[in-house]
Amino acid sequence: MEIRDAQWRDLPAMTALYNHYIKTSACTFAIEPYSVETRSAWFEKFDGDRWRCLVTEQDGQVLGYACSAEFKPKSAYRTSVEVSIYVGTDAHRRGVARGLYTALFKALEGTGVHRAYAGITLPNEASVQLHRSFGFVDAGIYREVGHKFGRYWDVAWLERHCP
Repeated sequence: MEIRDAQWRDLPAMTALYNHYIKTSACTFAIEPYSVETRSAWFEKFDGDRWRCLVTEQDGQVLGYACSAEFKPKSAYRTSVEVSIYVGTDAHRRGVARGLYTALFKALEGTGVHRAYAGITLPNEASVQLHRSFGFVDAGIYREVGHKFGRYWDVAWLERHCP
């Protein structure tokens, strides 16, 4: 497996991976699947510095991706990022998520990022445990903040200091 910066050629696979979760899971509150064209604006925001997107690839197939993105648009938030990670269902429990986050947090060192935040739709014990293993701690819970699949969902917010 190779972990590297995401490239434009990865966007179709990344979009398909994300669309799977849109259709089947509350881990994202997106409701309608994206096309590569509509996902392009999201991808263009990655600057290779604080806002990064990494993929894991094996035999030419994208197995997952991890990103750090703008936490909030106001200038005082510029030293904080929101992180997210998505792994294909056939790549679970193979170390893909751990490898991606290890590489992402290493890449963020020295960029001026002070805090990383992750929002996790509950319940999702596997994601909570992954984030805790990287030093994330509880920051709070937004109760019934999202409505998908006919019900309300809570989102736990976790935070991590970035050296």
